[in-house]
Formats: sequence, structure tokens, C-alpha cells
Amino acid sequence: MISITKEELAAFAQYIHRLSGIWLDQTKGYLLESRLGSLLTELGCGTFSELLYKIKGDSTRRLERNLIDRITTGETLFFRDQAPFELLAHKILPDLIDRRSRASRGGTIPLRIWSAACSNGQEVYSIAMVLKELLGGLERYQIRLTGTDISDQAVATASRGVYNRIEIERGLPQDKLARYFTAQADGSWKVRDELRAMATFRTLNLMGDVSVMGRFDIILCRNVAIYFTETDRADVFTRLGKCLEPDGYLLIGATESLSGLCPQFTSHRHLRTVYYQIAEPATRAVRT
Repeated sequence: MISITKEELAAFAQYIHRLSGIWLDQTKGYLLESRLGSLLTELGCGTFSELLYKIKGDSTRRLERNLIDRITTGETLFFRDQAPFELLAHKILPDLIDRRSRASRGGTIPLRIWSAACSNGQEVYSIAMVLKELLGGLERYQIRLTGTDISDQAVATASRGVYNRIEIERGLPQDKLARYFTAQADGSWKVRDELRAMATFRTLNLMGDVSVMGRFDIILCRNVAIYFTETDRADVFTRLGKCLEPDGYLLIGATESLSGLCPQFTSHRHLRTVYYQIAEPATRAVRT
């Protein structure tokens, strides 16, 4: 295996940060070596400096996208951490539906939910299952369930909705497997059309213009900002907040916090889970 020098690591870290917001410190040399080693071989590069030169010089940007696909972790599973999905089912969605029902006066009830770092789609389909089981028939609802990720490869996987045995066994209860998936000849499982039709997926860089996504009632951005610098985290969540409806909800990772980072948000706790909403101006002024 070709080793990466400190200078090459610093150059790659700068480039990857500019592309994605992901910050790799000097301890992450092993990560680049393991994830980019096969690309070095494919392109016939003898050093990481040569590889970076080829990536930057690729006018098609295919190598750039390949780099992002390899660097983003893709670590995900169905109903990851469980508690946020219980929060959705027992607190956030009932409260939201109650308010939207009164506003709609008997008409169609809009529900707009965005998984802002959806990886291979498990989070999105987990939300879809929560919605199906909570709402039953969806005739009264106008649901927009959107998943985005910076990785083209992850978005393609999410769009296919096909998962191997190991991916299925990670977090998916057997009753939901039987209800919402169909077995494939190769041993994989495919999301049923009724669930797949609820979701749309697209590639999006959270460090870019997220306003193109429109407004949402619920945004989930879990376990991705931990790879950003504090400045970038504050910037991303500030811009995501502008995509929330005034009474909307933001869910982040269990190990993450916006305390002291984004004063425009106020935190709430239900059972064992924290969620965030845009603070009232007066409350925000006090916190500032």
C-alpha cells in the first residue's frame, strides 16, 4: 500500500473540505490510504500527490465525484438510534398533524419532511414506515418525503431501494421486513412500491445553496455535521433553519448539540430525545 505523507494529507484535507465541508485532521491518513488505495491503482498513480493532481485536472469532474463517494462514510441503518423515530411517531407528527389539520379546514394535510444526509436511504424509508403505520391510508395527506446526500452513489442506492441481507438485519424488525419489502432472487430485499413512491432522492451538498429545497415541517440532519468544523456546523444549521417552517422541527444526532452554536434554535426534550425549533425573537434575544 502506498503511504500518504503529511504534506499530501494536508493538501487532500484542504481539497475535501472545500468540496464537502468534511474536515480531516492529521490523524486521518489511514482513512485516505484505505479508501483511495484502489483508486491510486486504477489510475496508475505512484503517489497521492499525483492522484490529487489528476482529480483536480479532470474536466468531467467524475474523479471528484468518485472521491466524494469514497470519503463519505455511508454509515447508516434502519431506525438508527430508535428514539428519534419514537419521537416522530408519538410527539412530533401527532402535534404537527393536529395543527395542520386545523389550518387545512378539512382539506388535504401537507407534510414535508427532509432527511438532509440520507446516505443509502435507510433513514428515509424508516420515516416512511412510521408514516404508514401512524396514518394508515394516506389519502388525506400530501406527503413530500425527500432524501438528499452529497454522494451520487448513495443517492443511487437509496433510489433503487434494494438492500442486502446484512443491511436488512441492521435495525429492521422482522414484521416490517415482511410488510414493506419483497425478497429478490439474489438474496437481497427490495422496498415495496407503496413505500418507494412516498420518497424522492437527489444529490445535494449541504455546504452549497440549500434554499433550493424549499420549506419543510421536519428536517433531520443527523450524524453528518460531526465531520465539520464548528464554524461550518453553525453555518449549515443556520441555513437549514431558514428551510424550516416557523413551527417546524429539527432533529440532529444523539451526540450533537446546538447549545452555544446556534442561538436562533431552542431545544426541547420529549422522553429521552432532544429536538429543536426556531426560537421566538424575544427568547432568542435573551439567549444572545
